Amino acid sequence: MVEAMHENHGIGLAAQQVGRALQLFVMDLRQSEAEFTWKLDGKPTPLDLIMPMIVVNPKVTVPKKRATHSAEEGCLSFPEIRGEVERPVAVVLHYQDEHGAPHVLECDGLLARCVQHELDHVQGVLFIDRMEAAVRATIDEEVKALAKRTKAESAPAPS
Repeated sequence: MVEAMHENHGIGLAAQQVGRALQLFVMDLRQSEAEFTWKLDGKPTPLDLIMPMIVVNPKVTVPKKRATHSAEEGCLSFPEIRGEVERPVAVVLHYQDEHGAPHVLECDGLLARCVQHELDHVQGVLFIDRMEAAVRATIDEEVKALAKRTKAESAPAPS
C-alpha cells in the first residue's frame, strides 16, 4: 500500500482503495511543504522516524475546542477532482502499528486532515460526501464522468 500511495503521489491510502475491507490506512507526509505539528505517544518525534505510518484499527477524537478549517482536498480514488471540505483542525488518533503496538498521535494541520480523510475511507465515507452541497455541485459533472469511465473500463470485454 505504501508503494501504491507513493507511485500515485498521494499522502494517504486506505485499504478499501486497494480492494481490502480492513481497518487500515497508510500515510506519508514527508514530502509535504504544509505546516503541521504532531506528537507521537506524547513526544515530538522526527517525521522521518514515523513516516510512512501504518495505521491499524484507527479511532479519532476531536479536542473539545473544535476549531474547523475549510481546505481543498483531493483523493486517489477521484483523480483530478478536488473540492473544499471543512474538517476539525486538530485530532487525536489512537491506533496500532503493523506490529500491534498501541500508539497515540496528536496532530493538526494537513496531518490531521489526512488522518480524517483516510479514517473516512475505512468507515465507508468519501471526501465528496463531506462537501457542502454548493461545493459538491461544482464537481458533480466531473464525478459523473469519472463514474461513467470507470464502468466502461471495468465492463467485461464482449465475447
